Amino acid sequence: MTTAALTILNTIEPIAKLSEGRKQELAKLCFVEKVSKGVNPLRMNVTHAKQAVYLIKGELELKFAKNGKVLLRGEGPAAKHPINCDDNLVDSIALTDVEILRIDNDLLDIMMTWDQLSTDEEALKNLRHKSGDKKPNRTPVEWMRDTSVFSVEKLQSGVFSKVPVANIEAMFQRMERISTVAGQVIIQQGAVGDYYYLVEHGSLLVSRADGINAASMLVAELHAGDAFGEEALVSDNKRNATVTMKTDGQLLRLNKSDFVELLKEPMLIHISREVADAKITNGALWLDARLASEYQ
Repeated sequence: MTTAALTILNTIEPIAKLSEGRKQELAKLCFVEKVSKGVNPLRMNVTHAKQAVYLIKGELELKFAKNGKVLLRGEGPAAKHPINCDDNLVDSIALTDVEILRIDNDLLDIMMTWDQLSTDEEALKNLRHKSGDKKPNRTPVEWMRDTSVFSVEKLQSGVFSKVPVANIEAMFQRMERISTVAGQVIIQQGAVGDYYYLVEHGSLLVSRADGINAASMLVAELHAGDAFGEEALVSDNKRNATVTMKTDGQLLRLNKSDFVELLKEPMLIHISREVADAKITNGALWLDARLASEYQ
C-alpha cells in the first residue's frame, strides 16, 4: 500500500471540498490498496462499512439488489463517489487488477464538520466582533483550519469528538474572546468552576498542589487548540489545578450554564448502580479521582 496523493484526493467527493490543509493531513492517513482481478475489494463489509471505499484505477462489477449489475471504471465520473455508499449493493468483483482507496468514515466526518464550521459566518461572528478586545492574530477561518492547532488526532480524541455538530456551532456562537498576559492566573485551584476555555493563541502552565500547604508541581503545558476547565464543570467540584499564562495570548471561554447545556451531557456516559456493581463483580475497579484535599 502507498499513501494517497493529493491529486487523487482532489478528484473524489466530498474530499475535494476539504481545505488544502485538511487534504494534506488526510493524504498521510489513507492508503491506496491494490486488489487482484477476480477478488471482491469489499469482501470485509459490502455496505454500512466504517470506511468509504473509492475505485482509483481499473474496473469493477457492482451487483445491486434492485438494479442488477453496473460496470464501474476508475477513470469514470461515477468513481468520484464511494463504491459502498448504496445500501442496495450486495457484491462486487474486480474485472481487472484495481487500486482502491479506503478512508475512515469517522475521520472524514470530523474533517468535513470542522471545515464547514470554520466558514460559518453566524457561528464565528462573536469571535470577530468582540468589542474592546485586541485584534486577533488571524481570522477564525485561518485559526480553525490550522492543522497544527486542530489536528485530526486532537479533534477525534478531544471534547469535540463527543459533541454533536449543532452543539459545536452553538458553542462558538456563545463563546467570547479574552486577551491575556504572561503571568495571569486563569484558573485557581480550589476555586469554583465558572468557565470552560479554549486556547486560541499562547501557552499556559498547569500546576497542582496535593494539600493546602503542599508545594505546587507543574503537571502540564497547554498550547493553541487545547481546551481546559471542563472537569470542575462536569463534576460540580472545585478546580483541581491552577492554570497560568506562560505567554501573552488569547482565549475563548464559555460560561458554565452554556457549557452544561451544550457540552456536559454529550461528554457523560451514565450507568446505573446495578450495572456498575456488575462491572465490579467482573473485575472492574472503582477509581476515586479526587485529590486528598477534596475528601479529607
